[in-house]
Amino acid sequence: METNSFSSLSLSSEILSVVQELGFTQMTPIQAQSIPLLLEGKDFVGRSKTGSGKTAAFILPILQNLVLKQRTVQALILCPTRELSVQVSKEARKFGRRLNDLQVVAVYGGVPAREQIISMQSGPQIVVGTPGRVIDLIDRRVLDLQDVKTFVLDEADKMLEMGFEDELLNVVRMLPQVRQTALFSATFPETLKSISRKYQKKPVEIQIEGTGDGAITIDQILYEYEDSDDKVGMLMRVLQQHPTDSTLVFCNQKATVNDIVAKFTEQGVPCGALHGDLEQRDRDRVVSLFRNGSYRILIATDVAARGLDIENLELVVNFDFPQQTETYVHRIGRTGRAGKSGITVLLAKPNETLKILELEQATKGKFQKPKLGFKHQYNIASSHSVAAMQTISIGAGRKDKLRPGDILGALTNPLIGLKAADVGKIEVKDHHSFVAVNANQAPSVLKKLRESKIKGRKFPIKLIG
Repeated sequence: METNSFSSLSLSSEILSVVQELGFTQMTPIQAQSIPLLLEGKDFVGRSKTGSGKTAAFILPILQNLVLKQRTVQALILCPTRELSVQVSKEARKFGRRLNDLQVVAVYGGVPAREQIISMQSGPQIVVGTPGRVIDLIDRRVLDLQDVKTFVLDEADKMLEMGFEDELLNVVRMLPQVRQTALFSATFPETLKSISRKYQKKPVEIQIEGTGDGAITIDQILYEYEDSDDKVGMLMRVLQQHPTDSTLVFCNQKATVNDIVAKFTEQGVPCGALHGDLEQRDRDRVVSLFRNGSYRILIATDVAARGLDIENLELVVNFDFPQQTETYVHRIGRTGRAGKSGITVLLAKPNETLKILELEQATKGKFQKPKLGFKHQYNIASSHSVAAMQTISIGAGRKDKLRPGDILGALTNPLIGLKAADVGKIEVKDHHSFVAVNANQAPSVLKKLRESKIKGRKFPIKLIG
């Protein structure tokens, strides 16, 4: 039996059966090195880039070590953003779907605490959350950490970058002295080393180079510009020269995001904006539209895009030069995942040669420097304005007992008559849902859906993308 096979691990038959159902057979390097150690209860520091499979690396041991009949919090996972908290909690539920009595709750700011407080009353064994909301629930005496056996810091470096050090340390001080602590981080800055020395017991440190399969399948392209150049116009030319169905553009400031979106909208090019000032409902909407193909272009800041998981992302554009080398590596790691190819574009000034060399050393890859097409050589409005899918918003969600199957059933019944192939991603939130449908059929589907019922009830229906 191969040692990097999931079947070689000391996992329960319920967990192994789910792993098998999901099509996982061989562990990624970070999984192979961390899961056995975490199963033994050892403290751990895992350094790996995005796309390495680290979430399963800590979720599987946590699930294995739970006492399911004990309805108290036994594992606490801290994440830097709401999006990552939701993503990790979904992974925990997915891998633990055959474990009876398992309860996983995600807690995060940006939304009222009331529903999360109600969720905590179900007696979750796993809580995933952002530092601020975790402390808030502890202060309200809703979250009790006395039975926590495993504490995980996910994307710990980003948590420190975002200024969560005080909140993070406050949480750590409230944890039981006897516990397992695991840190997962792309980098290991001095502050994090200090936290590790103080709060971990003889941690095993593992560093994994590159992404999950070790293969770099990303073409890196460099276009230079002068201060006098129209940089947004240049971005349009880049997108004209590299047309894709899915492009993520990174900026360093939210004002830049808003400026680009405004100018693109003027040109008839729909795109989404994602930054820290957006309400959670608006963030959900924008991410859903991009994820399901209703937006081809998403303009985002690094903080807002942390934890953003987009399948088949074809192009990443660095509109602003990343402030740190690690930031660049994290950005480009969102494309070319799981063996798929991807393209990343960097806009840089001629005097940034040394910084570019640093990026090449970090990625072990060279930048290509092709010529950029002249203005209006390609028609960006025609190549990017029409998306394959459009999104219908339904004014009901999981708290209204609405499930993805209910929505799919309504769309494919004879009254509406969509084929399953014409229905894209369905995302059910607490009180609203998004479903992507074939753009050509969206207007007629909208009309028919308003005239019919879902699960015997009528809900507000509108087209949002």
